[in-house]
Amino acid sequence: MQTADILAALPQTQCTRCGYPDCAAYAKAIAHDDAPINQCPPGGAEGVVRLARLTGKPPLPLNPANGLASPRTLVFIDEAWCIGCTLCIKACPTDAIVGSNKRMHTVIEAHCTGCELCLPVCPVDCIGLERVHPGHNPPTGWAAWPQSLADRARDRYAARRVRLNLERPLQPSTRAPDAVLAAKKPSVIEAALAKARANRPT
Repeated sequence: MQTADILAALPQTQCTRCGYPDCAAYAKAIAHDDAPINQCPPGGAEGVVRLARLTGKPPLPLNPANGLASPRTLVFIDEAWCIGCTLCIKACPTDAIVGSNKRMHTVIEAHCTGCELCLPVCPVDCIGLERVHPGHNPPTGWAAWPQSLADRARDRYAARRVRLNLERPLQPSTRAPDAVLAAKKPSVIEAALAKARANRPT
């Protein structure tokens, strides 16, 4: 059983809901550590069937501990409240969020996988979700996330990892201790929030 074959059968959202840091780590765990094949909510029931064919394991219902198959969503940023902290940019696995420090950020919808990793890191809760397919019975799993988007997400994730590896040696060698940065963060955020409130239309 080849890790590459299993990886190709995963949706590449890099959402970590499977309990692993990315799709590649989950694929490796299935191939070599006998990890269950029902831990990928974005793949839905069809995703489990795909993995069952490759591994010879019986298809099981999705493990609810990892989440349920849900309609495809995209994130959007409330630009009036964005303080430009860049935390969402750092969290996005496909570089779908652009912006710079203390400048408004925005989402490139075509590259968003709906992984939701940017939501918990936003200190001002200015990131929301919207469904791609509105209606009473929207598609889920592979019906909502075709192979072409999975392939694109995989390529963008790989490109991001290459970029981060190239940028790492260029980072300053002298950095403030984490404790100092943590102490400064609340005051910086509060100042940015005050500025956002002052500029927000009434």
